[in-house]
Parts: sequence; structure tokens; C-alpha cells
Amino acid sequence: MNILFIGDIFASAGRRIVADHLQDIVETNRIDLTIANAENAAGGFGITPSISEELLGMGIDVLTTGNHVWDKRELYDYFARQPRLLRPANYPSAPGRGAIVLTARNGVECAVLNLQGRTFMPSTDCPFRKADEILNGLKSAVKVRFVDFHAEVTSEKIAMGWYLDGRVSAVVGTHTHVPTADTRILPGGTAYQTDCGMTGPYHSVIGVETDIVIQRFLTGLPVRMEAARHGPELHAVIVDVDESTGRARAVRRHAIHGD
Repeated sequence: MNILFIGDIFASAGRRIVADHLQDIVETNRIDLTIANAENAAGGFGITPSISEELLGMGIDVLTTGNHVWDKRELYDYFARQPRLLRPANYPSAPGRGAIVLTARNGVECAVLNLQGRTFMPSTDCPFRKADEILNGLKSAVKVRFVDFHAEVTSEKIAMGWYLDGRVSAVVGTHTHVPTADTRILPGGTAYQTDCGMTGPYHSVIGVETDIVIQRFLTGLPVRMEAARHGPELHAVIVDVDESTGRARAVRRHAIHGD
């Protein structure tokens, strides 16, 4: 089976390029399960219930998030109504859930886990131990297991990949908005990439208008961040998984450059 994971959808530019190309990607690559990180979907900071429904309505099966998930207060009650929107599982006491088991288009049960790193990030429980807890609680019949690890530092992401190698189908990193060139399958059969990259405006500084960020670096003064609008790109990973074993057979980056 084929799993499509779309990297951090950033603001309206990211949502627009997903809307324009998702159906074609799914049909052309025979995608059975579509996952996307959407923690920056609302103007670059957080996600709202209406935007969540908009993205799910495009055909995305599961939305993952990260540290910006709490930026929009109206989302807190929404979690109870929408189990397909995840928050990082290792927040110790928070609305929503950090994992879901659902049936893909080909009829295979799949688990999706959302975890967040701790280095240079908000204080949370240990993501490694939380991964153990969730995986130990899954039925043995659920072989296909995908992990979005939302973390700041490369070393923590790579460590998670090795830690889960052979126990999950894929570990793909998010948060830093720059796609890495280390897409591979680890020895135990886990597909891995340190960061999927951003789906949004690349004529920017990781999604924000360049002049604003440069001014902040020059002066050290606080500024109001505004999402950029130009140079949209879609960055994703496609993982081919043997559903009988949960091991990845192939993994590749997929990118689309918009107008």
C-alpha cells in the first residue's frame, strides 16, 4: 500500500497548492492513506476547526500537528468532535488524542502517531517512552504504523528513527520547514526522513515574509509575523509499505513547485 505524507501546510498558500494538486497525486500514485501536518495552516500559526474541515474535505485522512496546535483557542473543544485531527501524544494532559487507528482505502487498518521533541521545544513527556506506550497498546494485527515526529533538532529526529526502526513503517520529521535529503529505509524496514519540508510559500523565511524576519534579525526587536504568499511548493513523502509485515518497501520525496 502507498502512504502519502504532506509536510507542514503553511497558511493560505499551502492550503491552496494542496487543494490544486492533492487529487492528482492520490490518483497518479495510487495512494491508500493521506496524512498531512497542519499545525501552521491558519495564517502560519495554528489551525482552526473550519480549516481542519476544509483540509479533511480535500481528501486528507489524518491531520497531525505540533507545538503551534494550541495557538487557536477554539480548537480545544473541537478535538472531541474530530478524532482525525491529532495533537502530539506526549503532552501530559491536553485535549484531543495523539494517535489514531483507521482503515485505509484498501481496507487495511493503519495507526498514525503524532509525537513532539523536547529539545528547544515546550516541556512535554518523553516522546520515546510515549511511543513505546502507544505501540505496546496496538493490536498485533495493525502492522502499518506511521509516525510524524515534530521536533527541532536533527539529532533527536534521527535518534527517534533508529529507536523505532523495525517497529513502525515510517518516521518522518516535521517542524523545521526545510526538506532534508536523507530519505531512506533503515535496516529494520522503517522509512525515514529527518524533515519533510514545508508545503507553503518558499519565497519567505520558513513561511514568513522575508523583510519582517530580516528586520527582526537586524534590530532584535519584536515584530508581527505575517505569512508570505509567493513561491508555493508542496513537499511530501510517499511510502510503499508491505501491509502484511508493516515494513517499508520504498520511500521517495515528492515535490510540486507552484506558480
